[in-house]
Amino acid sequence: MISKLEKNPFLTLAVIAVGFTVFAAFTSYPKITDFMIFCVFVLGFDLIYGHMGHLSFGHMLYLGAGSYGAAIFAYFVSPNPFLAILCGILTAALLGLVLGSVVVKTSGAAFALLNLALNEVGAFMVLVPFPELTGGEDGLSVYFESYGFIDVNNPIFWYCFCLVSLLLVCYVVIRFVQSPYGIFLKATKENEIRVKFLGYNTYIYKLVTFVLSCAIAGFAGSLNTINLSYTSPSLIDPTRNVEVIFAALMGGAGNVIGAVIGGTAFMTISNYLAQYIIRWEMFLGIALLIFAFKFKKGIWGYIGKA
Repeated sequence: MISKLEKNPFLTLAVIAVGFTVFAAFTSYPKITDFMIFCVFVLGFDLIYGHMGHLSFGHMLYLGAGSYGAAIFAYFVSPNPFLAILCGILTAALLGLVLGSVVVKTSGAAFALLNLALNEVGAFMVLVPFPELTGGEDGLSVYFESYGFIDVNNPIFWYCFCLVSLLLVCYVVIRFVQSPYGIFLKATKENEIRVKFLGYNTYIYKLVTFVLSCAIAGFAGSLNTINLSYTSPSLIDPTRNVEVIFAALMGGAGNVIGAVIGGTAFMTISNYLAQYIIRWEMFLGIALLIFAFKFKKGIWGYIGKA
């Protein structure tokens, strides 16, 4: 059953859709919408971590780029939410293309730390040089227009839109990794030297994957801006990279359902455990140790193994 679920994209999408629909019955629409937006971000991150085999400590940069791209467009150009989303995606993708052309030449610790350094630079650029554009420490408050029943300010409509967006991203990622391109990417992850020896240009393939990952992260950032009608430097804060890394490890890297499970699990812990325990981050650290030593393939990997 598990293997059929992983191979059939439509069955996977159906399970995810049913899962969030059931979850929505036990919580509020705004909260479950937050969960789904974060899952989109985890899916983007997992492309380079789970499928390309590169750990990044700076992926918040592209979430923030998408968020600020959408917010600045809505504030200074047009409050059309769909154009703002498109602007956010293009901003993150273009930034990923420019920086990725250098970043993907590295690997291991150099890849992780170079991304972290670039994230630090991005956070500084938002806070200091252009406060009249980004709002500085205060961020930007924006509003978005409605078009008949298309009302992003309506919690039910926005929940449905984000669910469809999550399913669309899941489908794109599934088709991507199951294609010949995805198989090649897996081979590069396993042994890049052998792939190069066969005559393939692994640099181009890794760059395309990196840009796609950044675009998905930017999409999540755009959705977050519309969801909150606000963006702030916290969305580009380098210290928050641990959140998406933890979610990917918890759910199981290299798998769409694992990314969704990890994103949902992390958001559940951070939203509900914090209501009862002040130092709830300590339990995240303990959980990370348990997953690192006992459940190395995450929740979904353990379920599949069982």
